[in-house]
Amino acid sequence: MPGRSNPTLRQRRLGVELRKMREQAGLGGTELSGLLGVSPSIVTQMESAKIGVSPERVRSIAAACKCSNTPLIDALAEMAVERTKGWWQAYRGSLSTSFIEVAEMESYSQGLFTWATTYIPGLLQTRDYASAVFSRITPPLPQHDLENRIEFRLKRQQVISAGGVPCTAFIHEAALRMQFGGPKVLAGQLESLLVDAARPEVCIRVVPFDMHTFLGSGENLMFAKGPVPELDTLQMDISQGVLFFDSPAELNTHRDLFARMDDTALPVDQSQDFIRSVKKELDDKYD
Repeated sequence: MPGRSNPTLRQRRLGVELRKMREQAGLGGTELSGLLGVSPSIVTQMESAKIGVSPERVRSIAAACKCSNTPLIDALAEMAVERTKGWWQAYRGSLSTSFIEVAEMESYSQGLFTWATTYIPGLLQTRDYASAVFSRITPPLPQHDLENRIEFRLKRQQVISAGGVPCTAFIHEAALRMQFGGPKVLAGQLESLLVDAARPEVCIRVVPFDMHTFLGSGENLMFAKGPVPELDTLQMDISQGVLFFDSPAELNTHRDLFARMDDTALPVDQSQDFIRSVKKELDDKYD
């Protein structure tokens, strides 16, 4: 079987989960290889996503590891099925891997939860707002790179607009007031948020400045639900790009974070009223 030079996020996650299954069974790579009748190097390559794994092989590994978590086994077998390349693959070579992997994660998710403190989540950005966000990069991007990033960001939004993946966005007041592109661009972005909030697949909750505590971190976060909780993924924006987390401890911590946000953020109707009030302040000040 030919090796992979550049495994996808999904392929790497499958390998990680197979390694976790082996370790939870208390097996070394050599022990598992003996049970499967393959060389130890094959186990290493499967777990590092250097080679493909068939659904049948996934089930054989689960049996060897005495794993009885049927929903997880079924989900991993589904991950192993060869799929048509996603639309994002066309951007390989023109965008960084982190851009590609965020789109891949979103596409396979069962639900998305975002936490935004500095700017509106990418899945809800207007073209002008996205352009302003990317234009702040120093040194400035060449025009063709700028347009490529904007088009990619807008194309990512089809995961929501197609109605297949529900999205809940917790947005801090700071992000509602940060003027990327100036007041006109921000006003257009706030109006777009109100339109999005009326869509059944989108839920927008505002966290105002006067909330009694500041929840979470200062980074923008995205929590992507998998087909089973073990396959959830956390993605964090940082200045150098993005980070992905899938350890049980990190996932549990951020499940708790989003649960607390759900308890403390403004209700949906009040959130929409809050966005309208921020937009009115903006209109009154700059009209």
